Amino acid sequence: MVLVTGASRGLGYALALAEAARGAHVVALARTVGGLEELDDAVKAAGGAATLTPLDVTDDDGLARLGAAIHQRWGRLDRWLHCAVHAPPCAPASHADAKDVDRAMAVNARATQRLIRVLDPLLRAAPAGAAALMDDRTEGRPFFAPYAASKAAARAWWAAWALETSKSPLRVRLALPPPMATATRARFFPGEDRERLARPAEVAGRLLAALAQGGDAEIDLRERLAA
Repeated sequence: MVLVTGASRGLGYALALAEAARGAHVVALARTVGGLEELDDAVKAAGGAATLTPLDVTDDDGLARLGAAIHQRWGRLDRWLHCAVHAPPCAPASHADAKDVDRAMAVNARATQRLIRVLDPLLRAAPAGAAALMDDRTEGRPFFAPYAASKAAARAWWAAWALETSKSPLRVRLALPPPMATATRARFFPGEDRERLARPAEVAGRLLAALAQGGDAEIDLRERLAA
């Protein structure tokens, strides 16, 4: 059983669809009900099965209920692909709006820690549990401080968890996707030529193949995909 957080669009949607097409039962979590319903239609068309979970990752009680439901129904979690992200408006570090900073930290950093807390025992219960965080390295880029700081904080939680589980069967890995034609990317770079960007479905296939192969704790997919 596979949990995809942030499954209603972009890479999360592509990963959920690819996992279902490969025979996994997918628990698809996102805030956007319409996007989840579209995913469900696509999953069924591919002959797969999904459980839709409309939930904000900042809802601590909701995350606790999610963990309890997974445990009750399956007893374990085989893989967690963490794609949920908030893209705050770009702003100078000295003028970033407090509500934008707080929301970015809540979704990108704090929710990552809360999900780790809820899902760690379920992943350890699997024979070969695995978790992957979709990373994004934007530190040092002007006007990206709210987003970059929140992603760096998430990475710090993830790196500590990876070390803490290194002697267990659980594999905790970072994934670095290339620039993709997604809504998040368009929010940051609205005038960009999207034809030059990677397609989420292509990246999803490569990422799942890399996860299956094992190897390094960091999966770098940022090189340009072949046309």
